[in-house]
Amino acid sequence: MLHAVIMAGGSGTRFWPVSRNTLPKQLLPITGGKAMLEETIDRLAGLIPDDRIWVVTNALQLDKVKKLCPQLKEDHILVEPFGRNTAACVGLAAVAISQIDPEDTMVVLPADHLIRPKEAFQECLKAGANLAATPGHLVTFGVSPTHPATGYGYIEKGAATESPANSTAYQVASFKEKPDETTAAEFLATGNYLWNAGIFVWRADSILNAIETHMPALSKGISQLGKDFDDYQDQIADVYDNLESVPVDVGILEKSNQVQVLEVNYQWSDVGSWKSLYELVAKDDNQNASLFPSGGRLLTEDAKGILAYSDDRHSIAVLGLENIIVVCTKDSVLVANRDDAEQVKKIVDQLKRDGSDHLL
Repeated sequence: MLHAVIMAGGSGTRFWPVSRNTLPKQLLPITGGKAMLEETIDRLAGLIPDDRIWVVTNALQLDKVKKLCPQLKEDHILVEPFGRNTAACVGLAAVAISQIDPEDTMVVLPADHLIRPKEAFQECLKAGANLAATPGHLVTFGVSPTHPATGYGYIEKGAATESPANSTAYQVASFKEKPDETTAAEFLATGNYLWNAGIFVWRADSILNAIETHMPALSKGISQLGKDFDDYQDQIADVYDNLESVPVDVGILEKSNQVQVLEVNYQWSDVGSWKSLYELVAKDDNQNASLFPSGGRLLTEDAKGILAYSDDRHSIAVLGLENIIVVCTKDSVLVANRDDAEQVKKIVDQLKRDGSDHLL
C-alpha cells in the first residue's frame, strides 16, 4: 500500500510577519487559496486515501493542524516534541507505518510547496513508487532547473536507470548544497543537475534499514519508540533530546549507493520567500501583484513591480515606488525591496534578541 507522509513542523521565518511560531507558512493561505497544508492533502486526492495520510508536526502547531485536517485519523498526526530536522521526522513516520506493514511504501512530502498540475504530480508519485518497490531502493525527486538558483540544493545525475513509463530516472552521482551564483550557473550549463525538490519515496523497511546503517543513534532511538508505538508520546521527548538535527539528505541519501532521482515534469516551487511568491502569482500590466486572503485591495499610482499581501481587510496604497514588497498583519508591517526579501530572517533574529516574543 502507498502512504503519504507530510512534513509540517517548520517555522517559516522567511514569511514573517504573516508566519509565526504557532502559525507557520504551511498553515497559512500564502498563495491566496487554502492553507498550504490543505492544498498538499488535496493534491493527493484520488491516489492516496485520507486514512493513509500522515502529518508530522509539533506540539505548538498541533491544534491548528487538527483544525485544518479533520478528515485525517487522529493517530496519523504524529507530534514531535521539538524539531530534529527531516531525518528524525522521516524515521518517526517510518516506524509508525511499519507497525501496519514494513513493506508498505511511503511518499514523503513537505507541506509548503507549490506543485501544478495535480495530474502530472500524481503520475510522478506512481512512477516513484514503482522504483521504490525494490527493497533497499531510495527515490528522490529532481526538477529541471530553469535558472541558476542559489536557494535550492542540487542533485547530480549519474547513469540512467530502468525508468517507469513516461518518466526518467538516474542513479544519483552526488548531492550539492545551495551553491553561490557562479557555481549555480556552472551547474545549469552542464545540463546534468536537477534542483532537489525535497520529495522522497521508499518502503518503510528500506528507509529504516538505511537509518540503521548510516545513522545508528537515530535508529536506536526510533526503535525504542517502535516497541510500544501506541504510547510513543511517553518516551519521545527523551529520545529526541539525544538526537542530532540532521537532514535526511545529509544523514542518509548522501551516504547510500541505492539512491535514484526521478526527473519530474510538473511545475514546482518551494515558495521560499516573499520574492519567490511574487514570481509565482498573477500580475497586472504594471507587474503589480496582490494577495488578500481575507479581503482588502491594492491601490497604486506610478508604481511597478509591487507585491502587496495582507491577512486582514487592509487597503494598501503604493505611490511612486518600484520593486517593493508590502506585507500587513494586525500588529506588524514589512516593507522591503523585493531583491532583499529573503533577508527577512534578520528581522526575526533581531526580534529574538530584543525579547519581542509576541511578534514571533
